[in-house]
Amino acid sequence: MTERKVIIETGWNLDNSYARLPKSFFTIIKPNPVRSPKLIILNYTLATSLGLNVQALQSNDGIAVLAGKQIPKGALPLAQAYAGHQFGHFTMLGDGRAMLIGEQITPLGERFDIQLKGSGKTPYSRGGDGRAALGPMLREYIISEAMYALGINTTRSLAVVTTGESVIRETEQLGAIMTRVATSHLRVGTFQYVSKWCTAEELRDLADYTLQRHFPDVVADENQYIFLLREVIKRQAALIAKWQLVGFIHGVMNTDNMAISGETIDYGPCAFMDAYDPATVFSSIDIQGRYAYGNQPHIAEWNLARFAETLLPLLHVNQEQAVKLAQEAISDFSELYHLNWLTGMRAKLGIFNEELQDEALIEGLLSLMQKYHADYTNTFRSLTFDTRWDTDLFGTTEFAQWHELWQARLGRQKEPKTASHQLMRSSNPAIIPRNHLVEAALEAAVKQGDYSVMERLLVVLSSPYAHSPEQSNYSTLPALSTRPYRTFCGT
Repeated sequence: MTERKVIIETGWNLDNSYARLPKSFFTIIKPNPVRSPKLIILNYTLATSLGLNVQALQSNDGIAVLAGKQIPKGALPLAQAYAGHQFGHFTMLGDGRAMLIGEQITPLGERFDIQLKGSGKTPYSRGGDGRAALGPMLREYIISEAMYALGINTTRSLAVVTTGESVIRETEQLGAIMTRVATSHLRVGTFQYVSKWCTAEELRDLADYTLQRHFPDVVADENQYIFLLREVIKRQAALIAKWQLVGFIHGVMNTDNMAISGETIDYGPCAFMDAYDPATVFSSIDIQGRYAYGNQPHIAEWNLARFAETLLPLLHVNQEQAVKLAQEAISDFSELYHLNWLTGMRAKLGIFNEELQDEALIEGLLSLMQKYHADYTNTFRSLTFDTRWDTDLFGTTEFAQWHELWQARLGRQKEPKTASHQLMRSSNPAIIPRNHLVEAALEAAVKQGDYSVMERLLVVLSSPYAHSPEQSNYSTLPALSTRPYRTFCGT
């Protein structure tokens, strides 16, 4: 079977607009063939929406493409250069274990990056092997698809294949490659790299490309670079609010892990909060809690300030005026985030309109949840269905008083209780990817070669607002442990 025949059948329709940018932005690379790739999981729905033939993707030639062993027609594999503040420290980075094979143009004319993660060494590997282990790749698949189902902007996972080769981390592990789909892989760190090591004209090229790809609605008489900054701020304010509303903790909010598109990207040591506590942190390397749950809005604002700094030469010819414009834009983040969060929290409590005391009502509940170590997701789920989850919180006088205030608040709006209930159903998930459930699925897959646990988990995670009886078993809390749950970057 010829390559051309395989590609036509598979449905690849690739363009390479990023490769038409200045050559300093990336390095063209050759694939790093693997020994014996095997398909572990394929996202049928996503593949179809991309215009790909699911059956062809499961063939030997299709799997070879997903493993980076065979390059489809129209592809121009490259590794992107970028920089970033990692835990506050600036450094040169880049795709050290990833390869962008091209941009798939879908039947609807949409453009999506197709990236192979764990595909081997690149000029940016910095001594690493460029490979990835099966566990972390499956973890990103599970979490990113769960985030998509929750209605949160995110990169997505098309497939995971094993390579037939081992990778050495703390132990010997089975190697794997994940195919990641994103509206682009432009990062705050991309702008930081170009700002520091490239020319002013190349910075303008990057900004113009970003506007064309993600923000085509700029008005002709506007300062288009101010428009770019403000739009990125808006998207991040909405994104971080959605993280907070479901208890998601990214774990490594470095500037290179903030996508210009407003998508959640780079699922490393991420996890979901069980008991409500703003200080919750899971990442084993985040010793100081820089990226704890409660800090995420502040870190997002800090990252956006770094983004604004890269745009200063484009904002105004006068440096002082450019700084003023940037500061004015960044100062909007807190209010934008707060409005998104407050609107979302009102919905979680079935509130349609606005009253001044709403925030005090919300904060009162959160304070009680923290005091009594109440589970974040299950508390809102219990309020939705007027049930009493078996926790210390619901039996207290404090909660009874809060509940009375909440019911009075609902009674002051014109919408009936049935409408409030429906709003809460659509705002409070029945299920999230509980950390212990994800770990159980990964252990079965990696240690036993049993993917059925993961497959069942993915099914229930795909409809988090269904509130079906089948989801009840997935809402139980983990057994008490003497050791806190810890996540790792998986590199």
